[in-house]
Amino acid sequence: MKRLLVTGASGFLGWNLCQLAKSEWDVYGTYFSRRVEIPGITLVKVDLNNFQEIKNLFSEVKPAALVHTAAQSSPNICQKNPEESYLINVTASGNLAGLSADYAIPCAFTSTDLVFDGLNPPYRETDPVCPISYYGEQKVMAEQGMLERYPKTAVCRMPLMFGTVAAGATSFIQPFIKALKAGEELSLFTDEYRTPASGTTAAKGLLLALEKAQGILHLGGKERVSRYEFGRLMAKALGLPPEKIKACQQKDLPMAAPRSPDTSLDSSQAFALGYQPLSLQAELEALRGRV
Repeated sequence: MKRLLVTGASGFLGWNLCQLAKSEWDVYGTYFSRRVEIPGITLVKVDLNNFQEIKNLFSEVKPAALVHTAAQSSPNICQKNPEESYLINVTASGNLAGLSADYAIPCAFTSTDLVFDGLNPPYRETDPVCPISYYGEQKVMAEQGMLERYPKTAVCRMPLMFGTVAAGATSFIQPFIKALKAGEELSLFTDEYRTPASGTTAAKGLLLALEKAQGILHLGGKERVSRYEFGRLMAKALGLPPEKIKACQQKDLPMAAPRSPDTSLDSSQAFALGYQPLSLQAELEALRGRV
């Protein structure tokens, strides 16, 4: 089988991608601070901020394709540590695009719906970017830098994602589930809207983009929901008490990074390529007993 290199294999999306891809690819996954065991995957410890290490990695693995999921993806951490997060989010991404160009291999990159300010949704690929946080800014710089270095890169803007995770990792729903199982109340925003997708669906979209896309592609789910609406759907699907979920607004919970009110993605371009997210209810019910 051809070799697929996945950066960030210990992260939520990278882990889900490795699980899905290993049936069709010989997968090599990178990690740095936290090793996870993924049966059937070759894991390699690499500092993506060290260009020589990345160069050596390409030379040793000789990948037939690259999916770059590694990032500092916490907007609040990026807001507090912009110089440190810039290295992995922007500099490393550009270097990986350059090496993909050198090897002339398909390259997919995971960007974010937070490249938009949330004032004019739903967003298409052709809409102008307008980030309001350092994280969003860094992803915009990475998008532009990678496409300059390697125009054939598939820049995949990802939505809010949820699902099963590796040991020690988390998606945004794990703390919700823990709180509800403990009988605690959970306050979720009624004024922040996204188009969520499961990690499995997102991984399918990335593999599709690797094969069929170049340039920018949106990989959102099919339904626009607030975090509050999503939480209630999740609770019902997983047999948890929805009455414990209370409504709040963004202003009720100040955070380091500014938050966009509605970064819903129009993913019709990806749908036309064959990207097929399930309904949120179906995605969530499939997780019962697994999260």
